[in-house]
Amino acid sequence: MSKDPTSPIGIFDSGVGGLTVARTVMERLPGESIVYFGDTARVPYGVKSADTVSRYAAEITKFLLAREVKLLIVACNTMAALALETITELSPVPVLEVIGAGAKLAMSRTRNKRLGVIATPATVQSQAYVQAIKGHDPDSFVASKACPLFVPLVEEGWLDHPVTRLVAQEYLAPLLTQNLDTIVLGCTHYPLLKPLLREVVGPDVALLDSAEAVSEAAANVLEDLGLKNPGHAPCHQFHVTDMPMRFREIGERFLGRGLDNVHLVKL
Repeated sequence: MSKDPTSPIGIFDSGVGGLTVARTVMERLPGESIVYFGDTARVPYGVKSADTVSRYAAEITKFLLAREVKLLIVACNTMAALALETITELSPVPVLEVIGAGAKLAMSRTRNKRLGVIATPATVQSQAYVQAIKGHDPDSFVASKACPLFVPLVEEGWLDHPVTRLVAQEYLAPLLTQNLDTIVLGCTHYPLLKPLLREVVGPDVALLDSAEAVSEAAANVLEDLGLKNPGHAPCHQFHVTDMPMRFREIGERFLGRGLDNVHLVKL
């Protein structure tokens, strides 16, 4: 385990979506360096088997640990759902993930204990969010809906496109009949659709993503372990397995700032 406070935080995802988590971590912990890994050659993970996702997650975990990270954040909901045990068994450093953080946040916000989850097919099929939410309150009601078209629409930049709106209306229609007061955005791409989704679901349904919760958890872990960066200037690095220029182009929308230090790597 790295006990050097100047060591970076490792954040990984199947592609660019995890940059929404990286953005929130940068805002919450501006003094911390980040090493980000996006598996752009093998995205999407949401339609792959659990065995395949676990194998990919193990490879990425080993890559980040070799860079002496002091904390790992699993930004990919699919990896958190299907490969968390694999990751934690490999990691000597603390591991945080978006599903547990998102479930905890959702239960703190709901008023009627009726929640929805939208995510990739693999995350929905895993029932990870349902189990995490019911772990907080077994009497809560959870309705899940797979929304596989949202990822390519976001990566195309169609954040407020008529096609995206029609797709969102089609996906969310069954959930809106369930008297839900909270919907969890269970994929790191989905926060970019939040303004459009807000219009579709109306003002009475809270839309939550777990980036806020997981970044707060990261701050608490670093504080508890005495691993907060004492003041060295942060340095962010980004590693991808394919198409670094496209990652940079799309990623700047996710990160909300310029993207430098993008490196192409092979696992």
